[in-house]
Amino acid sequence: MSKAFTRETDGNDTDSGDDASSSGPAIPKGVKNYITPVGFARLKDELKRLLHTERPELVKTISWAAGNGDRSENGDYIYGKRRLREIDRRIRFLGKRLDAAEVVDPSSQKSERIVFGATVTVLNEEGESRKYVIVGIDETDAQRGRVSWISPLAKALLGAQAGDAVQLKTPRGEQELEILRVDYLPVE
Repeated sequence: MSKAFTRETDGNDTDSGDDASSSGPAIPKGVKNYITPVGFARLKDELKRLLHTERPELVKTISWAAGNGDRSENGDYIYGKRRLREIDRRIRFLGKRLDAAEVVDPSSQKSERIVFGATVTVLNEEGESRKYVIVGIDETDAQRGRVSWISPLAKALLGAQAGDAVQLKTPRGEQELEILRVDYLPVE
């Protein structure tokens, strides 16, 4: 068989074609990919940077490295090809995520009940007050209190309103959270 029809690999390549497995959490089947305007813009900016800056620069490096002769021991070439596969995988992933995205602006929500985009202040059983923002799957950031709308915490909160108490199943057992406040603020 001609070398043109074989796949180059360094023996460690695990590209299975499953874009979501290495790039982010999967969206459940039949569910919309809700995302805030800020999260959508961030994903679009990343895709643009990969397509118009990183990938073209890497292709130049690979071309230069390929011109240096033996590719089997050419670190620039081998690393470049591996990195190019990673970038291409991420580009496919971002394209799918953006195509499936349904942008929801939290500041346009007008509900007393907790829905996507809500900023919720809760009081836990230890008397600690915490603030959470319910955001899209690709926007989660535990340190900033941003939880995915499909997370167990968000699922416990969705549909409730200020004054309600909800049960949250945690590894330490069930915990009751009292909802103190529900706001719909722009996500930064």
